[in-house]
Amino acid sequence: MKKNSSEQILMQLKMRGEATALLISEELAITKEGARKHLLNLSEAGLVQATVKSEGVGRPSTYYSLTDKGLSRFPNTHADITVQLLQSVKKLLGENALDLLISDREKAIYERYAKQMEGSETIEQKLDVLSKRRSEEGYIAEWKKEDDAYYLIENHCPICAAATECQGFCRSELHNFKQLIGEDYDLERTEYIIENGNRCVYRIKKSS
Repeated sequence: MKKNSSEQILMQLKMRGEATALLISEELAITKEGARKHLLNLSEAGLVQATVKSEGVGRPSTYYSLTDKGLSRFPNTHADITVQLLQSVKKLLGENALDLLISDREKAIYERYAKQMEGSETIEQKLDVLSKRRSEEGYIAEWKKEDDAYYLIENHCPICAAATECQGFCRSELHNFKQLIGEDYDLERTEYIIENGNRCVYRIKKSS
């Protein structure tokens, strides 16, 4: 059994929202009993909670999810001081100054990502670069394709407190993603952490 299985389980629950012991055992290539033992330990530590769900015929299934304490293992980077600084900027310098700050950040991020995407021609190549870079910044990002759409998924938001205080950060990121993906594709946010979602999800479809 892997030494860091507990950390991997927390990561799986963060990414999925909830999962059964069977699913976790399959994902981590450990036994179901091994997964249950880790989940019990995590539950006793207050990091994981269990919910029993009836799924029609057969025995109910137990789903595990992170508690608030478990979620705190994925920190919101410098949350308190960031919010205080944003509030001070608005109070002392006004909304326009905050807009200028966000615009400057948006431009810097776009230029950095665009440079890293040089040579990426296909949508898959672009999403590979984008998800890798976002993961390095703490967003636990991944992408997948379902039917005729691509999905960029961010399972964590390290600037959630700042984005909650000022949603201009989210608007600027959405604008950057649209520019980086290109005008051949339509991009929209379908799940949103700030609106009580478990993650942020962006659906990307070929423009009609």
